[in-house]
Amino acid sequence: MQMTTVNNSLFALKLFAALGCGLMAGVFFAFSAFVMKALTRLPPTQGIAAMQSINITVINPWFMAAFLGTAATCIFLAVSSLLKWHQPGAAYLLLGSLLYLVGTFGVTLACNVPLNEALARVEPDSTEGASLWVNYLANWTVWNHVRTFAALAAAASLMIALGDRGMRS
Repeated sequence: MQMTTVNNSLFALKLFAALGCGLMAGVFFAFSAFVMKALTRLPPTQGIAAMQSINITVINPWFMAAFLGTAATCIFLAVSSLLKWHQPGAAYLLLGSLLYLVGTFGVTLACNVPLNEALARVEPDSTEGASLWVNYLANWTVWNHVRTFAALAAAASLMIALGDRGMRS
């Protein structure tokens, strides 16, 4: 009975991580596909103000639970994959976890957050703000494309691991 509970718990964690990666890929895809394009069409003052507002409102329990909860689960699953390396699917579990941790979570902390912090410090109607905005749009969007691809690839890899009978236990 106890082994079944452990197996079910690991399966649930893998499912949560795969869904979390897919959800985050969708959020980042929306920004890459149309949100940033819409902001570029606005005058810099309005685009900066809108993005500053987005960067404030994104810090909410729903987004943070998905973003941080997926990262925490991926850390656990990466360790689990190393402990069960002999089982089929362990490489997919590790790959998916690392793709999310490095390509999504890591890129966010190392690239997108510093850009957001720099944007938060400017006045939307300032010359400095307008100058920063041009570089912000290009750099932030490139790194967002990386996050999108990494989260989607992580979801795919975790789904492969999820479907592998050897990694269900």
